[in-house]
Amino acid sequence: MRKRTKNSLPALRSSAARKAWGWRNAPLPARQIATLCLGILALAFLRDFPAAAQTGKQKSVPPHAVVAGTVFRDPGLAQAGAAVTLSLKDDAKGKKLQTAASDTRGEFAFRVPPGPATYVVRAALKGFRPTQQEIEITGEEQVNATLLLVPESK
Repeated sequence: MRKRTKNSLPALRSSAARKAWGWRNAPLPARQIATLCLGILALAFLRDFPAAAQTGKQKSVPPHAVVAGTVFRDPGLAQAGAAVTLSLKDDAKGKKLQTAASDTRGEFAFRVPPGPATYVVRAALKGFRPTQQEIEITGEEQVNATLLLVPESK
């Protein structure tokens, strides 16, 4: 029986040896497997944290209230693309504080100061009569509005 030495082992780095030994089927060295596992764990760990946590700085959100809601059209379907405006009720000029368009589900949202105030939410869209609803805010809360757009008569 022939004694094996270091020099008699196949040199797997040469192309002929790879083809003969089946290099694609060879197991990965332990170091490469460990590096791969650590990389996957690092990605999984970092994926769960927001960007602010990675930098060590967290933004503080000032206190606020939310005026949110949904715009529907007459048969009861959500209406996308409606122009929604928010203004103060007691403002003589009727100045628009914020504007938004309803999304594909007809939803919209506005951030407002948390103090007591009454707002008017208006929705308008070409081919429909405009509608409005009064919303009263008393503190840090979310108040929902439901606006129904009725088609204009021809």
